Amino acid sequence: MAQPESKKIFFENLSGAGKAIAVLTSGGDAQGMNAAVRAVVRMGLYVGAKVYFIHEGYQGMVDGGENIVEASWESVSSMLQVGGTVIGSARCKEFRSHEGRLKAAHNLVQQGITNLCVIGGDGSLTGANLFREEWSGLLTELVEQGLIEADAVQKYSALHIVGMVGSIDNDFCGTDMTIGTDSALHRIIEVVDAIMTTAQSHQRTFVLEVMGRHCGYLALVSALACGADWVLIPEMPPEDGWEDKMCEKLSATRSRGTRLNIIIVAEGAIDRHGKPITSGIVKDNRAGMKRLNIIIVAEGAIDRSNRPITTDYIKDLVVKCLGFDTRVTILGHVQRGGTPSAFDRILASRMGVEAVLALLETTANTPACVVSLCGNQSVRLPLMECVQMTQEVQRAMDGKRFEEAVRLRGRSFENNLRTYKLLAHRKPESELPVSNFNVAVLNVGAPAAGMNAAVRSAVRVGISEGHKMFAVNDGFEGFYKGQIKEIKWADVGGWTGQGGTLLGTKRTLPGKHVDKIAEQMRMHNINALLIIGGFEAFESLLQLYEARATHEDFCIPMCMLPATISNNVPGTDLSIGADTALNAIVETCDRIKQSASGTKRRVFIIETMGGYCGYLASVGGLAAGADAAYIYEEPFDIRDLQANVEHLTEKMKTSIQRGLVLRNENCNDNYTTDFIYQLYSEEGRGVFDSRKNVLGHMQQGGAPSPFDRNFGTKITAKAMQWVSKKLVETYRQGRVFANTEDSCCLLGMRRRALVFQPVVQLKDETDFVHRIPKEQWWLKLRPLMKILAKYKTSYDVSDSGQLMHVVRNRPKDSDASVAM
Repeated sequence: MAQPESKKIFFENLSGAGKAIAVLTSGGDAQGMNAAVRAVVRMGLYVGAKVYFIHEGYQGMVDGGENIVEASWESVSSMLQVGGTVIGSARCKEFRSHEGRLKAAHNLVQQGITNLCVIGGDGSLTGANLFREEWSGLLTELVEQGLIEADAVQKYSALHIVGMVGSIDNDFCGTDMTIGTDSALHRIIEVVDAIMTTAQSHQRTFVLEVMGRHCGYLALVSALACGADWVLIPEMPPEDGWEDKMCEKLSATRSRGTRLNIIIVAEGAIDRHGKPITSGIVKDNRAGMKRLNIIIVAEGAIDRSNRPITTDYIKDLVVKCLGFDTRVTILGHVQRGGTPSAFDRILASRMGVEAVLALLETTANTPACVVSLCGNQSVRLPLMECVQMTQEVQRAMDGKRFEEAVRLRGRSFENNLRTYKLLAHRKPESELPVSNFNVAVLNVGAPAAGMNAAVRSAVRVGISEGHKMFAVNDGFEGFYKGQIKEIKWADVGGWTGQGGTLLGTKRTLPGKHVDKIAEQMRMHNINALLIIGGFEAFESLLQLYEARATHEDFCIPMCMLPATISNNVPGTDLSIGADTALNAIVETCDRIKQSASGTKRRVFIIETMGGYCGYLASVGGLAAGADAAYIYEEPFDIRDLQANVEHLTEKMKTSIQRGLVLRNENCNDNYTTDFIYQLYSEEGRGVFDSRKNVLGHMQQGGAPSPFDRNFGTKITAKAMQWVSKKLVETYRQGRVFANTEDSCCLLGMRRRALVFQPVVQLKDETDFVHRIPKEQWWLKLRPLMKILAKYKTSYDVSDSGQLMHVVRNRPKDSDASVAM
């Protein structure tokens, strides 16, 4: 809920006048680093500080000269969509020495820089902290050598450090996601999806090696996102004899007639004995006719004896023991390349702004901090606490304490591993519990990418829990018409990468058909209901809850999962499908802006979907670098439109060549997209011309993003486990009877955790007329977009400023990361 105005704190009270901030990228590059650099520069300039680029990382700091240059607002234009880091990154051995750090200190003092924003991995951030600790001693040495004046020691007495983690491996403890990880997952999944399409014509096994020499996050999450049959990661080496089990699994899946198997291996994988694997004895099993196997290997995968598991070893193993035609694909540095995803742009922008705020608030006694993501919230953590825990992970792996290593990786990693094991490995029928419960799953409302991944997760987790799963086609319309059938484990194979909804979905609400729906529930003996959908699904669940008064058939556990591109469901910060829509918007905006390259100055007016919810326009605008975004939640009038035009006109008179304005489809009945386009065209005449584009249903189409695949998979697995628990709790005298509020819930992401909330309690939080929640967290991001577009505005920093600590052991109930 929003805080009372008196409790809000605004950063205008934190002046950066007289301060100098330098930003550098160090170590390996990662997509999204440029978005972070852009945010640091523009936020720093916005608060009145001087901001400097340090080119080539620590090497540039040591070399000085032209490597340290003052940044301007325009110098970070058109870099948001660029991959890598435009200010360069380099490994620097010299900075590891005392003499190198002395040179670096001299170069910084010459420019008056005492605030550093470091974007890199744990090595880069550890070096920054050491530099900070030595700072006063380094200045004393410089005075003694006559390189600086004595009063400089007092004037530049403290060096302040704030870090942001840029690493595609997501190997830094203390944050759910690092800058670049989501984009790397996009590259991996693009390759896997491409392999899947060509694989329909061949009976082949594919072995994919992905990056992550010391961390298996990319391998694990990509395996979860594409439904891989086997994954090998450094944190959890396979037990001895894994070769037998893997080949048996591949053979069994082929025998069931499915056309695809995937095995993912981390590069540099070793077994539990710490020796390279060069041979293995597995049984010869050529049964089955599966068309394709894909094996994905993380670069650091090992077995239980610490022996590397290589892609060539996997290939030779499959060829020798199963006789399958096998191919190896090593993705390599393609995972670091390409344009950053919407998630990485937003994450990096939020972190960059938070980093500047942290530097403004820091004192001589404030420890160096790192800006992290916890759930859906930016937090500040002590840098060295995070570094030490990251080092503990490696020590645990070196000591073969693999379970401890997984725990230290954090809740996101644990949750991914647990969910993968639950979905990828089917237990024999004899080992499955027998529950005698029937659970139905259906989609309601408009289609959203990720729905199929959610259904797959529901079916497989339900079967693992011993339930009989039923699929309902075409939502509640299909329900009352009897379009209900049992769905098996193999029926949902390959669903994770499919866009839209394979079950079909309709906007029909159950209210007028409760009698027929109740009859169908009796006929199929449905004991629990899982609804996946948007605002219509929320309304449907409310209607079913109210129907309990007249129909005991609805006195069963019922759970809803939010899935809509509009992200307008109450009770959750994020919905399945919204990330895919954002990526579609951002990719299109990039192309539209690029179309004006080399032409005269031009402003693009783009209309997005979302109903009355401005999420897509606002967050898409932040990710695409928009100059304005018009939404229903923030009323505007002709004076605001005129001010925006004038603002853009001033920018266009400088070096800015392109402008971008987003408009939510229902933001205003009178100020339509055509009206705004005509206004900008008329008022900008002589300075810029305008173009308009209505994105339409392309925002609903396409393959789901890695985020939506994994978010849908994990949130559904948690929901099904809740359903199982409620079924046991409410089973009395041979039947299920659940009529309490807490047996009819919505599972949503709230700040840092997934929370089950009774739908009846969410009614007061909902604007049913406009189909949006009354309070929406993302409205706090709108000032960021305006600040980065050079508008003067107020920014609430009530959630910022508090330095937290790394949590080593979280209760299981809070183990619900929004990050992938």
